[in-house]
Amino acid sequence: GDFEKAIEIASDVLAIRGRVVPSTLEHVHLKALMEDGEELVGETTIVGAAKRIRRIYLDPGDVAANETALTAIREADLICVGPGSVFTSVIPNLLVPGIAEAIDASHAKKAYICNVMTQRGESDSFSAAEHVGAVRANIDHRLFDYVMVNTGIPSSSTLDKYRGAGQSLVEPDLDRIRAMGYRVLPGDYMNETDMVRHDPMRLAARLMSLVERA
Repeated sequence: GDFEKAIEIASDVLAIRGRVVPSTLEHVHLKALMEDGEELVGETTIVGAAKRIRRIYLDPGDVAANETALTAIREADLICVGPGSVFTSVIPNLLVPGIAEAIDASHAKKAYICNVMTQRGESDSFSAAEHVGAVRANIDHRLFDYVMVNTGIPSSSTLDKYRGAGQSLVEPDLDRIRAMGYRVLPGDYMNETDMVRHDPMRLAARLMSLVERA
C-alpha cells in the first residue's frame, strides 16, 4: 500500500547500494504520439507498436513531484541522466512537473549517458545525437552540459547476435552532438559479456573526474 516503502524494502532485500527515489508517488500512465499520428497508452503497447515515437506524455500530466526526489536533486554534486530506454524510462521521469526545473536550477555537474545499443521498438537505428535530440524535443529545459558517448566496438559475433534481434551499436556521431552545444565525453565505456552494457567502473571514474574539476 506504500510504493516508497515497498522500494525501500526491495532495496534492502536486493542489497542495493544507494537509494532509489521515485520521481512521483502518484499513479500515472505513459502516453505516446507516434509519427503516424496514432496515440498509444502504456509502455508495453508503445514499444510493441514498432512505430517511431514523435512525443511522449504523462497522463495525467499534473502529478506532484516527490519532495524527496527534489531534495536529492537540490543537494547533488553530480546529476546523471540515463542510461536507459530514452522514451519510456529517461524522459518520463523528466516530465513530472518540477523535476526538470529542479535539475535546470541545480549548480551540479550534469551529464547525459547515452545508451550503448539501440532498443527495438523505441530507438531503432538511433545515433547518439538522436538520443540527445529525443530528450531535447520532449523537455523544455536544457538539462545537461556533458554527453558521455561510448566509442568501444563489440565483437562481430556479438553485433551479429544483436542484429538478429533488431538492435545495433549506437553510432557515436560526436560532431553532431558538439554542434548542438554540448561537451562530449567519448570513451570505451563498454563491457561485453553475455550482452553489451556499460562498464560501471569506467563510467564511474569518468563521471567522478567531472566532480573533481573546479
